[in-house]
Amino acid sequence: MYLSLLLVLSLQANQAKLSVHWAELSAGEFRDAIARSQGTCLLPFGIMEKHGLHLPLGNDLLNVRYVATNAAQQEYAIIFPEYYFGQIFEAKHEPGTVAYSRGLQLQLLQETTDEMARNGCKKVIIVNGHGGNNSLLPFFAQSQLEAAHDYVVYVMGIMRAGPGEPPHKSDRSTDMHAGESETSLSMIARPDLVHLDRARQESGADQGRLKGLPEGLYTGIWWYARFPNHYAGEGAVASRELGEFEARTWISGLVQAIRAVKADSESLRLQNEFYEQSKKPLQTPQ
Repeated sequence: MYLSLLLVLSLQANQAKLSVHWAELSAGEFRDAIARSQGTCLLPFGIMEKHGLHLPLGNDLLNVRYVATNAAQQEYAIIFPEYYFGQIFEAKHEPGTVAYSRGLQLQLLQETTDEMARNGCKKVIIVNGHGGNNSLLPFFAQSQLEAAHDYVVYVMGIMRAGPGEPPHKSDRSTDMHAGESETSLSMIARPDLVHLDRARQESGADQGRLKGLPEGLYTGIWWYARFPNHYAGEGAVASRELGEFEARTWISGLVQAIRAVKADSESLRLQNEFYEQSKKPLQTPQ
């Protein structure tokens, strides 16, 4: 009885010490982490791009990893190492941008999630921290139906606004990139890398250079046409109050998502059912 109690206490102590970061775990600890996480792993997805003159190139990656770390410490999940291999062609004209080819983006992401699953991550939550991935990631998740996989990919986007949000000092319609909201969050995640004194040295105004096109007609040059400085909004009016609210909102949303994913057994069941039926579509029940 006494030895059993010691064993339980020892196991609980070891679990409490487990890092949420994949790269910080030993091989033995990784096995324990997979068990503790119920095979649920996070892939925080950022980018390397200009963020005005006042924020770092890796701002999206830094912010999303801050959110993922805080969420995983509340509801245990394993966090994959730094990942920034996404869609950012629209910023290739700015220094420091790293833009991989579209084929490599998809291949690398597929092989990454495949490798995560091979190591026991049967529920992979891609936590997007970069607006330029908003089309890429749902497409990637949809493409998992192309061939059979023994794991499920979930995609969670950026969460900022919510009830009780502090009033904004800038125009919300253009607060999209390195503006008030994103800069405020950065003041919480990495305040040492925020330089508000530089934020007014460049314009983040919408230059509206494609006004002749009708609504609903899309062209890839739209972002450059509107925000050629790769800066949208007013970062100079950012505040820690807004940043703290946005951080809490996103972290809370991710905690809820992790819990829901852990409890989800239906997605994989339906996915497997779909794979089987797609082999013989003429025999699919009508």
